[in-house]
Amino acid sequence: MCKQLITILKRPIAFLSHWRSLPPYELFSYFLMYASIPMLAYGLQSYNIEIIKIIIFTIIALYCGFFAALIWNDITDVDIDVMSHPDRPIPSGRISQENFFGIALIFSILTFIFAFLISLLCLVLVGCTALFVTFHDKYLKRKVKFPAYSEIFTPVQWVVVSIFGFLAIWTAIPQASDFVFYFPYFGTISTNMQAIQQMLILVLFTYFADNAHDLVEGIVDYKGDELHGVKTYATSFGEKNAARISFAWFFISGILGVILFLKTFLSLIFLIPFLCIWINIMYHSYRLLKTKKEDMGKVGVIVGRKGFDYFLLSFNLIFIDVFIQLLYFYFFA
Repeated sequence: MCKQLITILKRPIAFLSHWRSLPPYELFSYFLMYASIPMLAYGLQSYNIEIIKIIIFTIIALYCGFFAALIWNDITDVDIDVMSHPDRPIPSGRISQENFFGIALIFSILTFIFAFLISLLCLVLVGCTALFVTFHDKYLKRKVKFPAYSEIFTPVQWVVVSIFGFLAIWTAIPQASDFVFYFPYFGTISTNMQAIQQMLILVLFTYFADNAHDLVEGIVDYKGDELHGVKTYATSFGEKNAARISFAWFFISGILGVILFLKTFLSLIFLIPFLCIWINIMYHSYRLLKTKKEDMGKVGVIVGRKGFDYFLLSFNLIFIDVFIQLLYFYFFA
């Protein structure tokens, strides 16, 4: 059975290793990101096999979900990618839509399995998200004519990552609680007001930091999105206004990062480097504001990459901070 599973997964993994130009540090960073959220939700407590299992299952579920969502986006946006990203697998002819769908299906199944192993409520969250992403990518973002509809809702996928990490702890690990919500047949959510506040702050940070990056990507993809009627900030309000909104969103995300530091047990290990990468992305976002319209796509590629690095590294800093504090908790406190 194990050999068959390895054989089945071998070809998709071999393809994914050459699928996109994803830097190795990014692929590694996802492990830290997906671990950071349940670790933040659990706090500075003694770790046992149960919490370690939940963190591992969370990493696997979210990592598989990331690949499934990214592949599904490549499948549904193939006509846009022909213009904006012709080097991607389907436009370049490296793989057919049918085979790519098969790989996405494998990752989706693994996502559902490991979400279920955490709790039924985590499975429900993943299922609802999968349905929304499917209809959003396939139909809604091309049919709904509300201004900037596509980019308003695109960050939902990353917001769910933050919710999933907290929900995994609230449903699988008994906590000191102010609130207990019982859902017949699905399980119980046990949490407290402080934890809810922390999750909401992280959700808001996730939304604004990722949306700021998406806005820049929308500037890069402006022509393809406009041709196919996709309502982004750039196609709805113009490229310059999209750059202005992106700058504002990056600014708000930084404020939310500081609030997260104030409302959680995060220390200066998180805050100081976070402020550094925030100032850096604000500088590059400001440069995009001052760029001539005809050069915005070229500069946008750089700012978009740096914006996503800022988003991703912020979670990595949460992991590093919590991990160092746990080491101190175990060996010195």
